[in-house]
Amino acid sequence: MENYISYLVAMFILVALSAYFSATETAYSSLNKTRLRMLAENGNKRAGSALALSENYDKLISTVLVGNNIVNISLASLGTVLFVKLYGDAGATYSTIIITILVLIFGEISPKSIAKDCPEQFAIFSAPFLKLLIIVLTPVNILFSAWKSLLAKLFHLDSETKMSQEELRLLVDEVQQDGAIDENEGELLKNVIEFTGIEAEDILTHRVDLEAVSIEASKSEIAEVFSTSKFSRILVYSENIDNIVGAIHIKDFYTSKGITDKRVEDIITPVIFVLRNEKINEMLQKLQKSKSHLAVVLDEYGGTYGIVTMEDILEEIVGEIWDEHDEVIEPVRKCGKDTYLVSGHMDFDDFCEYFSIDAESDSTSLSGWVMEKLEKVPEKGESFDYENMTITVAKVDNHRIDEVKVVCRPDEKQEENNEKE
Repeated sequence: MENYISYLVAMFILVALSAYFSATETAYSSLNKTRLRMLAENGNKRAGSALALSENYDKLISTVLVGNNIVNISLASLGTVLFVKLYGDAGATYSTIIITILVLIFGEISPKSIAKDCPEQFAIFSAPFLKLLIIVLTPVNILFSAWKSLLAKLFHLDSETKMSQEELRLLVDEVQQDGAIDENEGELLKNVIEFTGIEAEDILTHRVDLEAVSIEASKSEIAEVFSTSKFSRILVYSENIDNIVGAIHIKDFYTSKGITDKRVEDIITPVIFVLRNEKINEMLQKLQKSKSHLAVVLDEYGGTYGIVTMEDILEEIVGEIWDEHDEVIEPVRKCGKDTYLVSGHMDFDDFCEYFSIDAESDSTSLSGWVMEKLEKVPEKGESFDYENMTITVAKVDNHRIDEVKVVCRPDEKQEENNEKE
């Protein structure tokens, strides 16, 4: 009888060890390293040990798996011996069934479920024994590390640990759904993630919309431009707009006594020049380094293509920034049943999203897409059909489409459903 009790005690210990290894594996594979690092910095030594173990995950996981397999094999062996002694030849079958159920419930499912709910706490709890076990199994870990390196060479495995932008966006979505951050914070983080992928031509103000004066312009002419444009900076060119020499800031042009007495050439501040495909994160660094607030975007011929301001770049992170002189313009205005007036300057992707259409274009604006569809410089009143919409050029200014009228028709399937009803 005493012999049987020793078998049961040994099996109980082995089941407990199996639970420990299973829970440890789950804890270290799902813990939050940032949270562990904060605990370690606040003086939790065990958290520091757990963090150090998680940094060397390959050695940790091989130790856990070796230990778990040793424990489970030992448990199965002891169970077989015990049940064969009790039930003879049928004992092996009984042992397989009972040990499998025990390991599944108490050695795998239950401990892993618990560890998944509190991975950092269990990782901290298991760290001391795990550190000792890693030392004991060092020879085995060396063997497995060599085996892993051999497999990597044989199958040309390349471990990519960097997260892509899409993976980061999904991570932000998950954190937002968990309630750790709100919608505004989530949107701000997504803007930061996408920031490095935006180019100058995606956010620039086109040359046809620029306000600029000749370096030979009189001060009264410059004052008139400041008054009508409401801009704080005006570009200055020599001969033509493709030869920008700088910009004039309104605070340098006006003093407490009125228009400055200085020459126009003396109050011009330099601007930086960038290409259309320049990344805006690189532009931001250039603007900060040069202490400038405005960049002139050049086309492939070196001509002026448009400008990007510091405000334009920051708006890609924090959203639209309005001041008291900005005119709030709604890109889409409903003017009747299923009828809309849409600004030709509206971003084409935003237009597709707003009207739920699937379309592609080489242009970034709605006006560019309309001209692509019409295959010419359009005139007022010209129209075309696309999917369930009729798109009409409503307003043209200097060969540019300022506004289009969009009339949406119900889908055919929707009409059929309405007739049936």
